[in-house]
Amino acid sequence: EGEATYGIQFHPEVYHTTDGHQLLQNFLIKIAKLEQDWTPNAFVEETVQELKDKLGNDKVVLGLSGGVDSSVAAMLLHKAIGKNLYCIFVNNGLLRKNEFEDVLHQYEGMGLNVKGVDASARFLDALAGKSDPEEKRKTIGRVFIEVFDDEAHEIKDVKWLAQGTIYPDVIESVSATGGPSATIKSHHNVGGLPDFMKLKVVEPLKALFKDEVRRVGASMNMDKQLLGRHPFPGPGLAIRILGDLTREKVRILQEVDFIFINNLRSWNLYDKVWQAGAMLLPVNSVGVMGDERTYEKCVALRAVESTDGMTADWVNLPYEFLQKTSNEIINKVKGVNRVVYDISSKPPATIEWE
Repeated sequence: EGEATYGIQFHPEVYHTTDGHQLLQNFLIKIAKLEQDWTPNAFVEETVQELKDKLGNDKVVLGLSGGVDSSVAAMLLHKAIGKNLYCIFVNNGLLRKNEFEDVLHQYEGMGLNVKGVDASARFLDALAGKSDPEEKRKTIGRVFIEVFDDEAHEIKDVKWLAQGTIYPDVIESVSATGGPSATIKSHHNVGGLPDFMKLKVVEPLKALFKDEVRRVGASMNMDKQLLGRHPFPGPGLAIRILGDLTREKVRILQEVDFIFINNLRSWNLYDKVWQAGAMLLPVNSVGVMGDERTYEKCVALRAVESTDGMTADWVNLPYEFLQKTSNEIINKVKGVNRVVYDISSKPPATIEWE
């Protein structure tokens, strides 16, 4: 009775909202009288204790992706249950160039109990001839479940499946009203796994946003380069190759992406960007190489700024950077003769093209 009720009709939490942070702060601290006592260290301590209580001596299986979320989830679980955590890192053939070997090596250096599984041929064969984006996602999800299940069966008496789900995944995968947010992301952490594998699920990060996950990782002294990694979609390069997939297209895009990302690093631009990548377009255009006319592929470079991935602006990369990167791509990557830069913001354009 008589309780003051506050209502707003916009998103104060998104990056674009002017004074959104102030509005939330006023509500939570001045009106709702909440304490500001959350720290990454306290979160680690509490979470590790909760995981110990919840999991006891049970075995847990976790699919690592090389990304921030699954890596931080793995470290928390590792602190809690050590060798009872079985990590599986699957190469779906759609990762970045050299990524499988590099990241596997890094995980081993972190002391994790990790097995690398190269299933690239199995994925690429299953994807042959498929060009519809949802069909590609579903195929990757299905094959991942099969590969992961095969590997999990090698471990005796696994009781739990751990996932690196974070709060935006929860928001974008669940719809309170049955409305459109239910369908924004159909690939999050391969939703079908728990039902399929009949395992109980543990998700230590599901109340955190990405910047909080990074702070938690930093408080556990995790590698800065791993924590600073741009988000990378679960279906990998499959949703950056528009149209059907072939091994040759994957190779071309891996080379293009490698040049783009390495140049962002060497120009000290990587950390100013939330996410960057290249898209291989199903467009052939006329070009000239030497005295020859060529009829080859076009790639689009994409770099966005964001705090949570819910909204994003394209990054104003220096012209000189774009010029050098474009020249290097066209000169070094056989099959590409045109480079364009994507200047669309989210909304209405998503970060990925498919």
